[in-house]
Amino acid sequence: MPGMSSPLGSSTQSLPPAIDAPARSPIYTRTAVALHWLVALVIACGFTLGAYMVDLHASPTKVRLFSYHKWIGITVLGLVLIRSVWRLTHAPPPEVPMPRWQLRAARATHFLLYALMIVTPLCGWMYTSAAGYPVVYLKLWQLPDLVHKNKELADQLAEVHGFLAWTLFWVVLLHTAAALKHHFVDRDSTLKRILAWRRS
Repeated sequence: MPGMSSPLGSSTQSLPPAIDAPARSPIYTRTAVALHWLVALVIACGFTLGAYMVDLHASPTKVRLFSYHKWIGITVLGLVLIRSVWRLTHAPPPEVPMPRWQLRAARATHFLLYALMIVTPLCGWMYTSAAGYPVVYLKLWQLPDLVHKNKELADQLAEVHGFLAWTLFWVVLLHTAAALKHHFVDRDSTLKRILAWRRS
């Protein structure tokens, strides 16, 4: 009707933007940071101990060190499973802008790291089961054998476990080198995100 404003006029105007959901933090949570560095420390201890003890002559000391090494492996496995659950239930920070090939390489490296951190201790557990030695975690809990005693299988699993451990070592080294490159060469926030400390 004349003299009345048309409703179409108001509909064509831009509406106020909707309130966005809280943006993701640019850094990891305290829990994620703690789990990251704790896993890194335990893996470093386990690898160093494994590399040292493997060539020792049979002795009570070597048996004791093997026990420590197995405890460390089970600890890594448990921590990585906890970390995986946390990662699946808590969104990580947004990805830092970088060339697509670097982004793909970073994703592939992270996937390989998680896979190796799970498969390597599992293989060690299978090896000790096949060798006929039970895993008694912290001298408190005897874990079930994953395979039956089999010397030939134990020898094969020992080789596979060693190969996986060294593969993990080199992938961790690559991961570390990439983080340092981003920090000192690209000068982006890749490394800072896992060094910062915020509430979960």
